[in-house]
Amino acid sequence: MGKIIFFEDKNFQGQCYECNTDCPDLHAFFSRCNSIRVEGGNWALYEKTNYVGYQYILTRGEYPDYQHWNGYSDSIKSCQMFPMLGTPGGLFKIRIYERPEFGGQMMELTEDCSSIHDRFPYREVQSSQVLDGSWVFYEHPNFRGRQYLLERGEYRRFSDWGASFPTVGSCRRITEL
Repeated sequence: MGKIIFFEDKNFQGQCYECNTDCPDLHAFFSRCNSIRVEGGNWALYEKTNYVGYQYILTRGEYPDYQHWNGYSDSIKSCQMFPMLGTPGGLFKIRIYERPEFGGQMMELTEDCSSIHDRFPYREVQSSQVLDGSWVFYEHPNFRGRQYLLERGEYRRFSDWGASFPTVGSCRRITEL
């Protein structure tokens, strides 16, 4: 069972709100979010209502301030719980492509990659196929910057995973529930 607790102040202080289901509008429950405790499940948080804006992907753990989840501000307005979609053996596989529609050079990953540019000679990732598991793309190397959740399926263009630009600096498997 998933459970996430939002706190208005840093270090789990101030007014809090517990949530165990998707919520398209958290605005009525708190005005700002400066710390979070995830007690179960995998969560996608969004800076705007109705699952829009910057995404933040959180797994079980404690996040004492918004910098710990790579947040740009204390604005969290909606959240969704999502399942880990790995195979029974815990396999993960993603393919990234230099061009839209799965064109050009391709690289397949089965492990986290802290620097796409060190392994993939192209600056941009234009399309992707998630064959196993759930993955997070990060805008910058070392799991920094804007985050994008990719679940099993095809992403023919970078806009399909919610990005405005085809910049992917790193990627990580979502391995915890």
